[in-house]
Amino acid sequence: MSTTGSPVAAKHPVDQVPPIPQLLILGFQHVLAMYAGAVAVPLIVGGAMIAQHKLNPPDLPHLIVADLFVAGIASMLQATGPKYFGGRLPLMQGVTFAAVAPMITIGTDYGVLAIYGSVISCGIFMMLLAPFFARMIRFFPPLVTGTVITIIGVSLMTVAAGWISGTAGTNTFANPSKIGIAFFTLVCIVLANRLLPAHWKSISVLVGIVIGTIAAAIFGMTNWSKVGSADLFAVPTPFMFGLPHFEIFPIISMLIVGLVIMAETTGDALAVGEMVGRTVDRRRLADTLRADGLGTCLGGIFNTFPYTAFAQNVGLVGLSKVRSRHVATAAGAMLIVLGLIPKMGEIVAAIPQPVLGGAGVALFGIVAASGIRTLSKVDLTDNRLLVVAISIGVAMLPTLVKDLYAQFPTWARTLLNSGISAGALCAIVLNILLDRKSMFGPDADSHDDLVEAHGDAHRGIEA
Repeated sequence: MSTTGSPVAAKHPVDQVPPIPQLLILGFQHVLAMYAGAVAVPLIVGGAMIAQHKLNPPDLPHLIVADLFVAGIASMLQATGPKYFGGRLPLMQGVTFAAVAPMITIGTDYGVLAIYGSVISCGIFMMLLAPFFARMIRFFPPLVTGTVITIIGVSLMTVAAGWISGTAGTNTFANPSKIGIAFFTLVCIVLANRLLPAHWKSISVLVGIVIGTIAAAIFGMTNWSKVGSADLFAVPTPFMFGLPHFEIFPIISMLIVGLVIMAETTGDALAVGEMVGRTVDRRRLADTLRADGLGTCLGGIFNTFPYTAFAQNVGLVGLSKVRSRHVATAAGAMLIVLGLIPKMGEIVAAIPQPVLGGAGVALFGIVAASGIRTLSKVDLTDNRLLVVAISIGVAMLPTLVKDLYAQFPTWARTLLNSGISAGALCAIVLNILLDRKSMFGPDADSHDDLVEAHGDAHRGIEA
């Protein structure tokens, strides 16, 4: 990039476009970071529907390619930010895990088409609610923001652990070789970040994943058999299984999921905003949430599921220190290609999960560390420390004991089983109750003052 005062140099780093080779490499790194999480939900939900004879086994590949295709469109929408849609931030979109249990329940009781009717309804609901939900940004001062960002990173560490350990009850669960490959990948990322020239440090995660995959292949931990049988080209078909059914109780259940998605995306948007030095104000947050809703609508149309911002890619932004939103645009284009060329998708899918788990430790850890950095700028005296402590504790409960809320009503399980949502709600409520001065002081209603409060944290971040 030129630094001689040209118009290009005057652009905010988020809006700058890296050279094409660098753009493609950095975009591919984002794809690798999110791929396992992106395909996990269609595999879980599709597998459950096949087991109940609601879908046929040949339908499963369609769910995966449709998921990647829509994830690419949603990511490009979020990064490019046409009017009213997308926050113009480096956010990658993927199917949310918060919807897994409700969708399986809906599919079991009402059929697959009711899932898609509820998903489309959820997307419309999110788009309509976005400007009102964005007004809640006043309830996200740095104390709450830092707490929520920390919760996101810590809660998602169980995902990385699951990738490393494999499925409980199987012969390969917690196999030492898997754990060894995961930590080997993590060490490679650390060494790449430490030893590579400055202009290569931004792809340290990609370097670690590539080396980790080569090591896994040497030890026979990779399986490329599906690559040869995969189709070379396929176009996802809207309403492939038929027109959606709109049932009242499935829709209500999915609307609750929509609230959970909006809470998680708010935390991710604030986190990435702090990392890249761009203030997430009320309007930008509304555009970000509205893009989530549109992506979710497209998900229902193309026979996939609700979309949200992926925290592992937020962590990658912090680790790579690449702030350009156009890297996410490039990654979104690659996801679309993967959705159109299943053979390429199978090549990426062959990367062993322990390798991705090792990378996930770094990525999710960066998210948590970013939250801690935000909290370090807050005066944690009086009741404020209690806000942080209780919120993190509440968030960790469903993470540590997965069936803790199993006997609660479905709507309550949807909210409480997400440690991120439960912790975020707890942080907001406790901040209102225990730190009333910061929330309802004389300047509490000033949007400019709120932006200034977040700006204090943003200004300290270097490229």
